[in-house]
Amino acid sequence: MSMVLTKRKSNWSDTDLTLNDTKSTHERSKLNEVTGVLEQELKVFRSRTKQTPQRFFSARHILFPLGILLGVLLGFILIEPSDIKDIHNQFSLFLDYHEISIKLPDIDLSSVESEWNRLRSNIPEVWKLANDGREFKVGEEFKARGLSAHYPVILVPGIVSTGLESWSTHPDFRPFFREKLWGGFNMLSQVTFNKEKWISAMMLDPITGLDPPDAKIRAAEGINAASTFIQGYWLWSKIIENLAVVNYDTNNLYLAPYDWRLSFWNLEERDGYFSKLKTTIEGFKKRQNKKVVVAAHSMGSTVLLNHIEAFVAIAGTHLGVAKAMSAFLSGEMKDTVQMNPVGVYVLERFFSRKERQKLFRSWAGSASMWIKGGRDIWGNWTHAPDDESDSAYTHGKLISFRGSQLINDTNPRNMTADEAGTWILEHTPPYFQKMMATNYSFGIERDEEILKRNDFDHTKWTNPLEHRLPNAPSMKFYCVYGHGKETERSYWYARAPDTFDDHSGEAADHVCVDSPNDYCKPPKFDISSSRMSFIDAEYTDDSVNPKIRNGVKMGEGDGTVSLLSLGAMCVEGWKRRRWNPAGINITTVELPHKPVPNMPRGGANTSDHVDILGSTGLSEILLKVATGVGNEIEDRFVSNIREYAKKIKWD
Repeated sequence: MSMVLTKRKSNWSDTDLTLNDTKSTHERSKLNEVTGVLEQELKVFRSRTKQTPQRFFSARHILFPLGILLGVLLGFILIEPSDIKDIHNQFSLFLDYHEISIKLPDIDLSSVESEWNRLRSNIPEVWKLANDGREFKVGEEFKARGLSAHYPVILVPGIVSTGLESWSTHPDFRPFFREKLWGGFNMLSQVTFNKEKWISAMMLDPITGLDPPDAKIRAAEGINAASTFIQGYWLWSKIIENLAVVNYDTNNLYLAPYDWRLSFWNLEERDGYFSKLKTTIEGFKKRQNKKVVVAAHSMGSTVLLNHIEAFVAIAGTHLGVAKAMSAFLSGEMKDTVQMNPVGVYVLERFFSRKERQKLFRSWAGSASMWIKGGRDIWGNWTHAPDDESDSAYTHGKLISFRGSQLINDTNPRNMTADEAGTWILEHTPPYFQKMMATNYSFGIERDEEILKRNDFDHTKWTNPLEHRLPNAPSMKFYCVYGHGKETERSYWYARAPDTFDDHSGEAADHVCVDSPNDYCKPPKFDISSSRMSFIDAEYTDDSVNPKIRNGVKMGEGDGTVSLLSLGAMCVEGWKRRRWNPAGINITTVELPHKPVPNMPRGGANTSDHVDILGSTGLSEILLKVATGVGNEIEDRFVSNIREYAKKIKWD
C-alpha cells in the first residue's frame, strides 16, 4: 500500500513529494532531516512567543471593549430618560422589521427611568457634550447689573430646527402617531429600522407642496420644540436658560415653531402660521404694553412683522445659501462629499443621493434659501466681490467643469449664478419648476414703484432685493453672525457619461398648466444634456486660492452661509432707501470663530452657523436687547464684508 502527500510551500518546488515503500534510504533521511529542522524552528518560535508578553494596549485587546464603551456612552448621551419607556416598543419594531417572531414580556421600566435620571444628574455637565460651565452665567451678570425682562421675546427657529411629529391615523403610519419623526431618539430609530416608511411620511406632495395622501406631519409645540435636536445637542436651550435668569418665562417668552418643509405660502395656507404669529405679537403688545423683540436664526430671519421693537437676525440667510443650489441639483453639499470614503459608502448605501435629492425637492421651504441677485451680487465669469487678490479661480463661476469635461461633453459650461439657476431648473422635474415659480423670486429690483407693489406679492417676501423692510422708523435691526470658518461658496461639477436623470424622458412632452411665467416651460434639452451631474469629489487642491476640497471651492462665512449672504445687505443693501424706506438703523456684529479644541461644539466663543446659538457673545447681545439696553450694542467687524459689499452692483 502506498501513501501520497502533496504539500505546496511558497519557497518550495511545485513538484509533488511522493513517498512510498520503495523510496531509497537516502530520500527518507533527507525528509527526516527537513522535518527535524522544521520541528526545531517551531520549538524556538513557541519559546519566543511565551517569553514575549502581549501588550495590554494591542489593537485586538482594546478595540472591542472600546467599541462597547463608546456605544454605551453614545446611548447614554442620546437617550432621554423619558425614552426608556419606549425601548420595549422600539425593540418590537426592530423584530417586526426583520420578521423575527418573538413575544416580548411586559416589563415595567419606571424604576429604571428614575435610576437613569439620578445617575445622569451626578455626571459633570461638561461630559454631557452639551455644556461647558457657562449655563446661566450671562444671565447672572445681567441680573447683577439690576437688569430684568423688559420687552417680550419671540424666538423663530431656522430650517430643520423645529421638531416634527406625526398626526396621521392611517394604518401605515399609526405606529408613528404623536411620535417625533424629526428630532429626538425616535427619529434615529425610525430612520435606522423603518427608513422607507419614514421617507414616505416626511415627503410632501410634489404637486401641491402639502401633505401627501394618508400622511400628516405637524410642527411640535412649545419651548421644547426647538430647544434641543436630540438629547445632548442643544439649539435654543442656552439662550432660554440665560433669558430665564432675568425673569423670562412662558408669559413673556414664546418660541414660534413651524414646519420648515413647507413653502411660506403653504405654511400660512395650511397652518395659519403667520396669522398666529401676528396674533401672538399683538397679544404681547396689548397685555404688556410693550413692543416685541423677535430673534430669528438662519432661514427664520425672513420673518418681519409690525409691533416689533427690535429684530435680531442670527446667521441670517438674507441672500441665500450656495448649498441650497447643489442640494436641489444633485442631493449633495459639502457635508456629504467631504466625508471619508467609509462614511460616503455607508451614506450612499443607507440614504442615497437619489433619496436625498427626492426629499430636498419635495421640501419647498428650503428653496427659500436659493441664492438671490444673480451675477450682480455673486459675481461674473471674471470676478466676484469676495474674491481675494491672489485668487486662481473666481467664485463668480458658481458651477465649473474641469477642462476634460468641457472638451468631451457637448453641454457642460462654466456658469455664473444666473446661468446656474436656469441650468438647475432644467435638470429638475416640471413640478419642481412650477413650485419655484409660484412661491419664490430670486432677482434684484431697483424700481421703487415696483418695490411698493411687491409688498402684496408673496413670491417676493423671502427676497430682500425685491421686497422692502417694513415702514417702521423706530424699529431696530441687528445683524449678528459668525466669521472665520471655511464655507462652501462655489463648486466644481462632473457629469456621468452613461447615467441619465430620472425625469429626462418625461420633460420633452410635459406641458405646464396655469404657469404664471416662463419657469415652468418644459426644458428644451437633448439626451446628452440630461446626464446626471454631481460634485467632482475627486478634485482637491489646497495649494490654490480659493482652496478646493472634494470639488467644493471654499470661501468665507460661518461654515454654512457665505459672508456675502450674512452681511452684504446689513452693511450696504439696507442702507438704501429703496429697500429700507423708513431708514431703520442696522447694527452689524460679527463674532469671530474661536472654538476650544477639546470642546465637542466649540465652547463659549464658537461662531459656527448652529453652535453660535450657544455662544456667550450672542447671549449677551440678546439679553441687552431684551432688557432694554440695546443701545450698548455697536458695530463690530472682523471680516472685509464692508469692502466686499461695496463691489456689489447695487445701483
